[in-house]
Amino acid sequence: MKKLNVWTTYDLALQKKCDDFCGQYMDFLNAGKTERECASRIAEEAEANGFIELAEAVRSGRKLKPGDKVYSVWMNKSAVLFRIGTEPMENGMNILGAHIDSPRLDVKQNPLYENEGICYLDTHYYGGIKKYQYVAQPLALHGVVVTKDGMTVEFSIGEDDDEPVFFISDLLPHLAQEQMKKNAATVVEGEDLDLVIGSSPVIIDSEKKAGSENAGELKKDAVKDAVLELLRRDYGIDEDDFESAELEIVPAGHAREAGFDRSMILSYGQDDRVCAYPSLQAIFHTENVSRTACCLLVDKEEIGSVGATGMRSKFFENALAEVMNLTGCYSDLALRRTLANSCMLSSDVSAAYDPIYASAYEKKNSAMLGQGLVFNKFTGSRGKSGSNDANAEYIAHLRKIFSDADICTQTAELGKVDLGGGGTIAYILALYGMNVIDSGVAVLNMHAPYEAVSKADVYEAYRAYCVFLEKASLRNL
Repeated sequence: MKKLNVWTTYDLALQKKCDDFCGQYMDFLNAGKTERECASRIAEEAEANGFIELAEAVRSGRKLKPGDKVYSVWMNKSAVLFRIGTEPMENGMNILGAHIDSPRLDVKQNPLYENEGICYLDTHYYGGIKKYQYVAQPLALHGVVVTKDGMTVEFSIGEDDDEPVFFISDLLPHLAQEQMKKNAATVVEGEDLDLVIGSSPVIIDSEKKAGSENAGELKKDAVKDAVLELLRRDYGIDEDDFESAELEIVPAGHAREAGFDRSMILSYGQDDRVCAYPSLQAIFHTENVSRTACCLLVDKEEIGSVGATGMRSKFFENALAEVMNLTGCYSDLALRRTLANSCMLSSDVSAAYDPIYASAYEKKNSAMLGQGLVFNKFTGSRGKSGSNDANAEYIAHLRKIFSDADICTQTAELGKVDLGGGGTIAYILALYGMNVIDSGVAVLNMHAPYEAVSKADVYEAYRAYCVFLEKASLRNL
């Protein structure tokens, strides 16, 4: 099958648009390193683009009509946006769905301890990671602590040059003979991924100096006590407040252009924000839709789409019911018809073919960097276990509308049949009976602290998602 390199299809004007779009995408990556930060940014951009909050529309009894735009953020971690079309909602929607959580380390609920003059936070990793990739590099702390009286304290420490960073220590090679005999899965154990957060038994500032009495003596937990004093002074929280905290540890630093030609982006969290951001911008910029357009950006995909903010919860279905009620067309049967008649792109990333590790891939069925939007007809593992397997008629329809718009696409599987495997939210939406296929951006270093994508693929995804919202239609299947 013929594949095109996207760069060869762009004139100077498209290259400029691609670069500008990717610059804005990098800003989004820097502002949203956690699902909470992404949800906050999504709400801000939605308001700036004329979307109204669904809960406010419900409270005011506002009736929705074609052209109206509403959004809802659920528990500060997931979001859904609707642009009401001219067709009846029972004809179905065109849905772009992606996730905004990423693999990381989470701080445990009873995390703070001291050992031999070093203060640590105990962690639990989230999602599929190679644990050894998180040691010996600068890390940042993001999230919230909520006190018993309801005060919310937001954390984002380690991103600016004048802020401290944190780290997880590793064993020096001179003493690592036994460690180096272990396999990669156990060379660093999960319980050893503890974050170093301090080593001084006093708070050092201009108003407080270490006294000469008992100089050199270190009382038990003196470093931990000093850290707690700092937390009380600067953030108004105590040790017990970690019980009601959601703190995430992510790589410190900003998204960067990569390569002499600046053709790539290297950043944390591109799985799946590299699909979430183009999906979001597509619903902002695609006007006058006939079928209602929907952008669904969810949490918890990396751990199975579970919980109240994951795709398996009912928050999307509930939000859609509220929207249909405000358009005057709600009934249980109408809701079911709307979902069943919808078309969806499950916008999730694909593993880019890496020639250095060619033995893990089946080359002709692999996603290539810089060759456009990737379609995965099925995901799952081994014998397609856990897969959504898209219908041939639906794929043909998408091929037609994207070809007519000169969008570069490619098809892929996730590695060799007996080696690869993975899942997305596609199968969950397919439970409603709608047409769904996985489609997204090829990523190198997937699930590593820093992932790489081609700028051309990012912009091509955005172009494709705009065409999908405007042109996809069940009538053509």
